[in-house]
Amino acid sequence: MIISASRRTDIPAFYSQWFMNRIRAGYCLVVNPFNAGQVTRVSLDPRDVDVIVFWTRHPRPMFPHLPELDRLGYRYTFQYSLLGYPRIIDPSAPPLMTALSTFRELSRRIGPERITWRYDPVFLSSLTDPSYHGSRFTRIAEALSGLTRLSVISMMERYRKVEKGLKRLETLGLRPLDLAEAELDNLLEDFAGAARRNGMRIRACASGRDFSALGIEPGRCIDAEALSSTFGAQLAPSKDPSQRRTCGCTVSRDIGAYDTCVFGCVYCYATSSLERARDFRRRHDPDAESLKAHLY
Repeated sequence: MIISASRRTDIPAFYSQWFMNRIRAGYCLVVNPFNAGQVTRVSLDPRDVDVIVFWTRHPRPMFPHLPELDRLGYRYTFQYSLLGYPRIIDPSAPPLMTALSTFRELSRRIGPERITWRYDPVFLSSLTDPSYHGSRFTRIAEALSGLTRLSVISMMERYRKVEKGLKRLETLGLRPLDLAEAELDNLLEDFAGAARRNGMRIRACASGRDFSALGIEPGRCIDAEALSSTFGAQLAPSKDPSQRRTCGCTVSRDIGAYDTCVFGCVYCYATSSLERARDFRRRHDPDAESLKAHLY
């Protein structure tokens, strides 16, 4: 079983102590995000866990716990989102130089094969236009050269939860952009070239288009084949039916909860109310069996 920690929130940044308490207990409870009355027990026993996949903007709070995970025999990787967007878009994410330093330290701790750089999502706007992204992606790729083998990109999708944040930006004079296909292809070719020059493969996450001709592979963020190769394991490569049709990820169990991340990124699909997330964070119990224990 692959544990996803988590697409729904940033467990390393905000809930690392809760996570380690559940590791020590050997299980956690997960509330169905679409049916609060449905609660599932998920084993975290190392004999049942093939790999833990951490998704994060800020993994540093997990650093003190990595030796314990190693000692207990857990295998884990990090999907590290590093964008360096302006504060109007990412108000609370770590500054770019801080994030680069943290990425560097993590890579040195666990190795470049176990950390993926996510430039995700690509948010196109009057402030972050194609020129901005071409320059920013290249700069980060150069800074991460040798520290990772893989970059993952995705274009921002305008989910219903995202629209509220976009409307707020528009009142501040920042306008989302839609690119013609040729313009987008030019940008993605720039991304592919920068990744290649810095020793990285590049994949597109859950895209409805095939960008292979531009040098970008179809994406599988949780990739059983790659994880099997990295850890010498035999993981079943079955597609996760709970993800979008265009998502190629392998089946995993997500142990996070929506409306618990307090980074406040305007493009976030996982937090519909920053105020609700902040309130949850204040009331959070790190000893609870579930991240959202108060729901049942």
